Amino acid sequence: SCKLKDNTTMQSPGKSLKEALLCAQSEDRLTVGVYESAKIMTDDPDSVSFCVLAMDEEFECDIALQIHFTLIQSFCFDNDISIVRVSDMQRLAEIVGDKTEQLEDAHCVLITNPAEGSWEDPALEKLHLFCEESRRLNDWVPEISLPER
Repeated sequence: SCKLKDNTTMQSPGKSLKEALLCAQSEDRLTVGVYESAKIMTDDPDSVSFCVLAMDEEFECDIALQIHFTLIQSFCFDNDISIVRVSDMQRLAEIVGDKTEQLEDAHCVLITNPAEGSWEDPALEKLHLFCEESRRLNDWVPEISLPER
């Protein structure tokens, strides 16, 4: 199971997000891509634990992508799935991508639940709390900055 790198409780959400992504990746619980994510949400919504949307300037004008984002967001709200935005898609792609594939589709990344009976990921727990806190402040899709390295 994935342990937090350090025991500081006030870890930055960005660091938690990076750790949660790496942890999910090592356990094969990551889904990368808008279409792949939409498919899982349709087929098995209960398996989805966390959603990351990546926006960058280049795609501000991409209407199709905007529509997908809107649908994904409302799906997450309806199904009680924590959701955050990151503005640096390149950085997100670096974390979740393996070098062999070009990740131009890292606009949406889902973390699915760990298998029954396995430990909860502490980094993910922190992210859920962060999202709860944000929702209380009416920030429904809070933005997180990923750490540089």
